[in-house]
Amino acid sequence: MPNETTKARRSSRISPYHEDSSSFFNIASVLDKQKDTQQINTDSEKCSYIPPWTEPYIIGIAGNSGSGKTSLSQKIIQEINQPWTVLLSFDNFYNPLSQEERQKAFSNEFDFDTPDSLDLDLLYNVVKSLKSGEKTEIPIYSFTKHDRTDKTTTIYGANVIVIEGIYALYDQRLLDLMDIKIYVDTDLDICLARRLTRDILYRGRDLSGAMKQWETFVKPNAVRYVNPTMDNANLVIPRGLDNSIAINLMIKHIQKQLALKSSLHLQSLKSLGVNEFNIGNYGNLNLLPNNNHTRGINSALFNMSTERSDFIFYFDRIAILIIENAIETFENYRSKIVNTAGNYQYQGLDHVDEIFAINIIRSGDCFMNSIKKTFPEISIGKLLIQSAALTGEPQLHFETLPPNLDKIEHKTILLFDAQIISGAAAIMAIQVLLDHKVRMEDIVFCTYLSTEIGLRRILNVFPRVRIVIGKLSTIDDSTKSYNPENFKDTDWCFRNRFIDSLYFGT
Repeated sequence: MPNETTKARRSSRISPYHEDSSSFFNIASVLDKQKDTQQINTDSEKCSYIPPWTEPYIIGIAGNSGSGKTSLSQKIIQEINQPWTVLLSFDNFYNPLSQEERQKAFSNEFDFDTPDSLDLDLLYNVVKSLKSGEKTEIPIYSFTKHDRTDKTTTIYGANVIVIEGIYALYDQRLLDLMDIKIYVDTDLDICLARRLTRDILYRGRDLSGAMKQWETFVKPNAVRYVNPTMDNANLVIPRGLDNSIAINLMIKHIQKQLALKSSLHLQSLKSLGVNEFNIGNYGNLNLLPNNNHTRGINSALFNMSTERSDFIFYFDRIAILIIENAIETFENYRSKIVNTAGNYQYQGLDHVDEIFAINIIRSGDCFMNSIKKTFPEISIGKLLIQSAALTGEPQLHFETLPPNLDKIEHKTILLFDAQIISGAAAIMAIQVLLDHKVRMEDIVFCTYLSTEIGLRRILNVFPRVRIVIGKLSTIDDSTKSYNPENFKDTDWCFRNRFIDSLYFGT
């Protein structure tokens, strides 16, 4: 439970001179806290957040070889103009060939057009992994070498998945995952002409070999296996890209479905903050004390006349205080004897967990100076989350996290963002960490300014995340002991992002 009374000032950040000092190196209090941790709201989450990348819109596009599947896929991707659209081509999911099979392939005697030539199990697992929001490795196949290469493409976070291949509508497991199933119906003579052009110009084949493969394998398999999958389609498009009317209608339908999906995501986010909220129910929530020190810093940071150099100085100062309060939430300590330079021994503490810092670009980068002063050798990751210009939906644009984060058992993640307004970016950032196998209890979210509505949403979804806040506003006019100034969520400084602009001067 956050202490709403004024805390005693620290005599030192290194070693306390008094038993009642609030230094985070107070051995007895920290070890006692580790044995008897504050009660945190461990009730099962009443609210849940479903990130958009765990409900991607999946489009299946099938048709004979050379029917125009790839061109149609590219047309759809271009027209829907959705970020994080993943194109999964069956061309990358052929089974690895043995040396004997590879020799047949070079002699145009291996059947690449039968379902058995494809690793449909791998494709299904890849789509299922993407749908679960996991980081997924996509194989890369080389047609010049007739083998799967050692390289892979890493994908994390897909809003739209386009599955394109001759057997896209063949496997019932894939069909069950798709939102729309499209079959491109093109005359086989046109398919032959397109395939010859592609094989000779781009895949290093000769004319006789390409014709041999068509007559021996491609055409018979098209009649036997591919054409019957037309019955599984929701939409059949004759003549491929030439059928502009059907394609335009299809694209409008997909755009409407994506707009509905975005709207439902926003409604879900908004609904997270409507329940009753009592700050005293959350032992994992820590607010900076409301004393002369913090009030003075807040006054300087809220003053429009403050020079940029002074603004940076005061923000770095309060960022240090926030980080110190975050350190006080650390729990996994063990006793350690420290030998000083003067040959004295000091009973100290050693933090067991490996500590990482994750900044939400760019507001979280304002904490960088203070992070480096406190933890000079800390590993730092970045997340770029921005709202879509048209819908306002939060979107994950970029993530780079410390390597092997999911394999480190004992860790503490310090997640930084200078301001919480709606809470959407914070919720998405925490969800990204959870997707990378970080436990909710291992995350300490640090922020300077937070609205009550944003905090409600975060705690409703992630009640066991530890949160440290410099200044918290209220959703109404009620006076709180932690907010004697009666700052409201609608006040300019709490509903507008200004910290990063003033800090970086842009």
